[in-house]
Amino acid sequence: MIITVCGKGGSGKSTVTSLLAKTFASKGKKVLVLDCDESNYGLHRQLWMELPDSLVDMFGGKDAVFSMQANGPQNMPRLFSEGMELDEIPERYRTVKDGITLMSPGKIEEANEACACPFNVVVAQLIPSLNLTNDDAIFMDMEAGVEHFGRGTDNDSDAILMKIDPSYESMKLSRKVTDIGSQLGVPVYYALNKVTAESEELMVSSVPDRSHIIGIFRNDAGILRAGMIGEEFPSGNPMAVAASERLSALCN
Repeated sequence: MIITVCGKGGSGKSTVTSLLAKTFASKGKKVLVLDCDESNYGLHRQLWMELPDSLVDMFGGKDAVFSMQANGPQNMPRLFSEGMELDEIPERYRTVKDGITLMSPGKIEEANEACACPFNVVVAQLIPSLNLTNDDAIFMDMEAGVEHFGRGTDNDSDAILMKIDPSYESMKLSRKVTDIGSQLGVPVYYALNKVTAESEELMVSSVPDRSHIIGIFRNDAGILRAGMIGEEFPSGNPMAVAASERLSALCN
């Protein structure tokens, strides 16, 4: 299954992606994490993995891919072979540990280097090229907001996982993402994060379809500390285990 993880900035996309990836891998799934947030430099630390070289560098770098798409996405050359296995990607562009493969289309590194469109093009071509089985799980940790939906980066997703934190902006965005999922014909599920006893009822009531809530993530001292100092997230988190089981049940 291919899961797009989205939400507003700071809602916990990378946190939940890391926790779910580790949980799925512990159950014997082959997990691919695509670090698609070009402005987030912490996901690989949460997984305690090295950040691999950017996938755009396989094709000459960001500027080269940008030139390839100059005549429109429909005229882009094919970047990956159809039916490709993950191990066909050169090792420098993927990091593998404990059943998880981590890849990144690219990061913003310099001022005035132009938009992130080439990163999205690479991901949009990679996903449908992969030879996937029922034991594979792909988590696409997306940039904040909804621009990636406009670029079509998520069109091959089996499900959208919307992260909601206790803010008006986040709860409002969840309705927009629900509408986008309906337009794409892709189910939208919800993970509530940073939930407290005081905020839980209001957050749950904001969700368009409560039966699609996969989990409620309350503040966890171990996760908070690891996230602050850049350490590996602990495995076997009970909230993540429950959410992974719920997500699997809904997606199958």
